Amino acid sequence: MRIVLDTNCLLYIIFPDSYFNGVWEAFKRQEYSICITNEIISEYREIIERRTGSDLFADYVIRLILSAPNVEKIEPSFRFGLITEDKDDNKFVDCAIAAGATYIVSNDKHFKVLDSIDWPKVDRKTLIEFANILSQKALR
Repeated sequence: MRIVLDTNCLLYIIFPDSYFNGVWEAFKRQEYSICITNEIISEYREIIERRTGSDLFADYVIRLILSAPNVEKIEPSFRFGLITEDKDDNKFVDCAIAAGATYIVSNDKHFKVLDSIDWPKVDRKTLIEFANILSQKALR
């Protein structure tokens, strides 16, 4: 399973005491792959550093992501512009389309527009929905 993980969800999963840390642990166990672009990695680093106040922690998380065998670097060749309310979110959509990702995982309301677009189809899941998918997969 290949996903694109929005920054808001990355922030929920990387801390050991988080309710959603199991999603991060599943990533480290290579139960799914994350698709990224240079823009996405830059945003991850910037937001982690801003939220934690620690460039060391941000560097640690980014190094872990970039060194993981289940991370796919994507270079989208087309900008679809499907999200108009917050155009910065399109980097995640374009990555998902170019990667043929199974899901975009985001809690951002701007991504809801994807549910009404038939082509290109991008399946959106919230973090809780994705955590439930991983739980069901683990039960099989």
